[in-house]
Amino acid sequence: MANRHTHQTDVVIVGAGPVGLFAVFECGMVRLKCHVVDVLDDVGGQCTALYPEKPIYDIPAFPRVEAAELIVRLRAQAAQFHPVYHLGQQVQALEAATGGFWRLTTSKGTVLQAKAVIVAAGVGAFGPNRPPLDGIKAFEGKSVFYYVTQRETFRGKRVVIAGGGDTAVDWALSLAEIAGRVSVIHRRDKFRAAPESAAKLKALGKAGKIDLVVPYQLHSLDGADGRLTAVTVATLDGIEKKIPADVLLPFFGLSMSLGPIADWGVALERNQIAVDPATAATSKSGIFAIGDVVTYPGKLKLILTGFAESAIAARSAYALIHPEQPLHFEYSTTSGVPTV
Repeated sequence: MANRHTHQTDVVIVGAGPVGLFAVFECGMVRLKCHVVDVLDDVGGQCTALYPEKPIYDIPAFPRVEAAELIVRLRAQAAQFHPVYHLGQQVQALEAATGGFWRLTTSKGTVLQAKAVIVAAGVGAFGPNRPPLDGIKAFEGKSVFYYVTQRETFRGKRVVIAGGGDTAVDWALSLAEIAGRVSVIHRRDKFRAAPESAAKLKALGKAGKIDLVVPYQLHSLDGADGRLTAVTVATLDGIEKKIPADVLLPFFGLSMSLGPIADWGVALERNQIAVDPATAATSKSGIFAIGDVVTYPGKLKLILTGFAESAIAARSAYALIHPEQPLHFEYSTTSGVPTV
């Protein structure tokens, strides 16, 4: 962690999620030093804050890896290049400075100067999309949860999961192993999850190991003092059904905001940063963007896509910072890891 004063470095990375951490490594591979800023108090982004125990299946060489473990490994990989982290603070201002530098000022008064900025802000500031249920706030944090951070919390409990995306389906599959009963509520029979995961869910439903409550939507909650006893669901025709429940997990995605980034003057498309996929460059020279915060034709919102964009952004930043020193591409098996 760094003190509150002006720091000068090669690259400032905004966002310490998995893509931001890998960008530290890729910058290190081309001998660029990095400072990293994140509004959260620890690195890892959503992987740490929202679903540390959620399994991830599409990381190369890992048939399955929990989000928290992935972050531990990425941080260790980046550590060999000695990044400086400024955590628990948000970049609030960005302005051009003399000598081709960008000056960034954080909410804690930290000032950073660099010739290249890589925005790896994920979905930006995030929070849950709450279902419109009367009295739901009284249950939040006690028996209604929007994120799962410790799977064991739900061992032996009657869990109702609402939603039809990857998060809902993945947690239904995972919690079915330890919960007393898992019921999945979705407004239609088709799920918006990875096909293999959706197939596993339906197979468990047919086997009676998960209750698939479709096509239904959340209607009301029963309970007292923050403790659920049942969840009532209803069809579009008004047919109601009451499901005994100890826990409700509504997974309806996140509400997202770019925050101050939206005022930096970079071109945006539908609240995302438009970039050139060949260089990761935004509309402002010296500012690059990678990961879920960016958009371009054919963009896939996958961590592994962000990893590739990290490599592109690092090399683009090098070309900007050292225009007189051409970078000759080498494989890491040939060049090894640069010593610092």
